[in-house]
Amino acid sequence: MASSFSSLKKSRTNAFDKLNKQLSSMANSGYSNPDEDKYWQPKVDASGNGMAIIRFLPAPNGEDMPFIRLWTHGFQGPSGKWYIENCRSTINEDDPVNDLNNTLWNSGVEADKEIARKQKRRLSYISNIYVVRDPSNPDNEGKVFLYKYGKKIFDKLNDAMNPEFEGEVAVNPFDFWEGANFRLKIRKVEGYRNYDKSEFDSPEALLDDDDKLEEIWKQQHSLQEIIDPKNFKPYDELKKKLDMVLGKNTSSSSAATANDEDMGSSSDFDLSKLGSSDPEPEINSSSSEDSGSGEVDDDIAFFQSLANS
Repeated sequence: MASSFSSLKKSRTNAFDKLNKQLSSMANSGYSNPDEDKYWQPKVDASGNGMAIIRFLPAPNGEDMPFIRLWTHGFQGPSGKWYIENCRSTINEDDPVNDLNNTLWNSGVEADKEIARKQKRRLSYISNIYVVRDPSNPDNEGKVFLYKYGKKIFDKLNDAMNPEFEGEVAVNPFDFWEGANFRLKIRKVEGYRNYDKSEFDSPEALLDDDDKLEEIWKQQHSLQEIIDPKNFKPYDELKKKLDMVLGKNTSSSSAATANDEDMGSSSDFDLSKLGSSDPEPEINSSSSEDSGSGEVDDDIAFFQSLANS
């Protein structure tokens, strides 16, 4: 049963505790083609600088968490075609790329490990946000969007909830009344967008009118719908596509022809359709599973760099 807005306000303390447990659990523990109109992304100028003020919103009506995690794979095979899909590990299911990467990583051959690194899964987060200020597109101000972001920004959310130094007060950045606006400050560092200077303002209510806050709450988009299993292709279908991208199983020319349009080559792949979030250099890990979990915050920047290499 969908919760009422009044109960949302009353249960904020419990919601904060539940959210913090989820963050702690995550710390220790195929590509969706969303409706782009629902997603917001900051724009930058010619020098790669940009800014905006946003507010992370509570969990949507009837849902428990104000964010979701989405694992994806995106890489170009020796065939010149691209593999860009949701990773089934998002829904705790086996995934053919993960299985292949584990085999490659455990082979003991450094060249295999390098292939696994290039094919590794990438993590992003998605939340509802309210755009307080967007100098590059003022029409976005006062509207609710989905926002896809990476580990850098997620860490800032986590730091707000779990301050490091004595005297600092924990803040639930997803709270309407006691949360805080987030100043997104973007710089270009070593070819990637950098968000290190981004910060939260002092806690305050997003608006002083609960009726208007409720209107915003009702405008939020479902997060669970994004990671509904129906949005993840079956293992066998992904395996067939993976083999095609890697140049395997190509005895049937008709099958190859049928899949050309679906997978595309580096010259005709439309990178603008990938969606984006915050670019940062990928992080290599020392285990087969972690080798697939380094975060690259901007899919567009990552795939563009591959296409141009």
